[in-house]
Amino acid sequence: MAATTNKQLISWIDESAKLTQPDSVIWINGGEAQLAELRKQSVASGELIPLNQEKLPGCYLHRSAQNDVARVEDRTFICCPEEKDAGPTNNWKAPAEMRAQLETIFSGSMKGRVMYVIPYSMGPVGSPFAKYGIELTDSIYVVLSMAIMTRVGNSVLNAIGDTGDFIKGLHSKAELDPEKRYIAHFPQDNTIWSVNSGYGGNVLLGKKCFALRIASTLGRDENWMAEHMLILGIEAPNGEKRYIAAAFPSACGKTNLAMLIPPKVYADKGYKVWTVGDDIAWLRPGNDGRLYAVNPEYGFFGVAPGTNAKSNPNALASTARNTIFTNVVQNLDDNTVWWEGLDKNPPENALDWTGKPWNGKTAATVGAHPNSRFTAPAINCPCISDEFENPAGVPIDAIVFGGRRAKTAPLVYQSRDWAHGVFVGSIMGSETTAAATGAVGVVRRDPMAMLPFCGYNMGDYWQHWLDMEKSLTNPPKIFNVNWFRLDDEGHFIWPGFGDNFRVLEWMLRRVRNEAEANETALGYLPKPEDINLEDFEIDLAALTDLLSIDNALWKEEAKGIREFYGKFGAALPAKLAEQLETLENAL
Repeated sequence: MAATTNKQLISWIDESAKLTQPDSVIWINGGEAQLAELRKQSVASGELIPLNQEKLPGCYLHRSAQNDVARVEDRTFICCPEEKDAGPTNNWKAPAEMRAQLETIFSGSMKGRVMYVIPYSMGPVGSPFAKYGIELTDSIYVVLSMAIMTRVGNSVLNAIGDTGDFIKGLHSKAELDPEKRYIAHFPQDNTIWSVNSGYGGNVLLGKKCFALRIASTLGRDENWMAEHMLILGIEAPNGEKRYIAAAFPSACGKTNLAMLIPPKVYADKGYKVWTVGDDIAWLRPGNDGRLYAVNPEYGFFGVAPGTNAKSNPNALASTARNTIFTNVVQNLDDNTVWWEGLDKNPPENALDWTGKPWNGKTAATVGAHPNSRFTAPAINCPCISDEFENPAGVPIDAIVFGGRRAKTAPLVYQSRDWAHGVFVGSIMGSETTAAATGAVGVVRRDPMAMLPFCGYNMGDYWQHWLDMEKSLTNPPKIFNVNWFRLDDEGHFIWPGFGDNFRVLEWMLRRVRNEAEANETALGYLPKPEDINLEDFEIDLAALTDLLSIDNALWKEEAKGIREFYGKFGAALPAKLAEQLETLENAL
């Protein structure tokens, strides 16, 4: 029985059920009794494996299909009416053509299964930032994961009321056929269709699909921004809190920065770091002319390998209860989990991520999939901010862009103004490492870390960034960082992790006009003596080298930027073309 009288919602669900033909329809109310019953069912079916409830209370292991372990960018489409609106960096198909193709795949896909109706909110229910969605799915794993990652239940239906103001998401595992796997977005009618996948990044439709691809389009139309950014708060010894939003491509330490623990020299003085979000930020102009941000999510969907008590103790602590682990090692001795990088004691009596016997001491293969995940409630995080649920969001003082560059980018620099900051974000990228196939050291551009997630033409997206300045009388300062500079022997010069706080502190001093800087072709660089090196392994000479700029390398970089910009043709904002000319002339 429907839990709402909303005619538009009921009509859409009836239409979807007619297409997919489930045996029954169950509405998710968000109550613990219903979720507990679904956990029980999923354990009985083998979809979830209960772990040691003394050591990991409320935790379960899930194994996805072996052909379904990551996002599929080549099968992700933006289906807007005009191809030019999707832009050169998105896959596009005409909406009518994609719908016809997917209707064939969805037809009867839920026969013999239950269709679950999940009402969910991105952002605190009732917040001016909040947007609501309904996901229809035939996967209990999706229901239980969405209940961790978003705010789920009847309160969302009450917030939607009788309006049509909700995002429509339809998902079916179907046959998990990779040849018929599609994630399609229809921004003109706020619809997402995902089929033949069970992997979180493709099927938890509130995450990248809604909170970035659809939301970036809504933000363009409604004068706000949906960004692939962490949000962290820094509390000074006097109790003052300042907030930073930061965007990094994958493998650049985003979650580690979001949950950073300050070095002892700072902690002893009373500095603290608070996590507001680790992955997505929705940003709106406030009445005071500042930019405010909320984390629209309710949980963390983190990469397990490499997470440990040294790299990110707060993330590890977040997984200690009520967490779903996906594609990690199951330690049969005590029914706990393990992954590469957790510690140096791999279990000998274990099952690998595919469920096969695995001995970590002798195995030639990894035990956990490199993209294995944990889905954990954000409230588990020891450093979760007390502003996490603030419906008004937090005021952002600084925006940080970063990438993985061996020689080119200095440790940190500040943009000259907002338009220059947009330029800095637009040229972001990382160099390929030996872990990826193909040539090493090739720059992969990932503007604002949004390349796979922008729901429309990225040239128009940059223009939207530029236009946002009109609504901000006190915009955040914009910075770029590079924790990954290498010495001539190929070793990282900067230690990273907690010591990144030293750079954040300089940024906030710049925000308060308390630190000087050297003006360069790139922007404002710190005076080396202005970065605190107290109790630190790096001396002033090494720091000076980290802050140096190689003009020859940057001339090559400028050529690469010009080539990348060429893809966007007339959609490239004139202001960014001017910024590139300014850089070339300064070099």
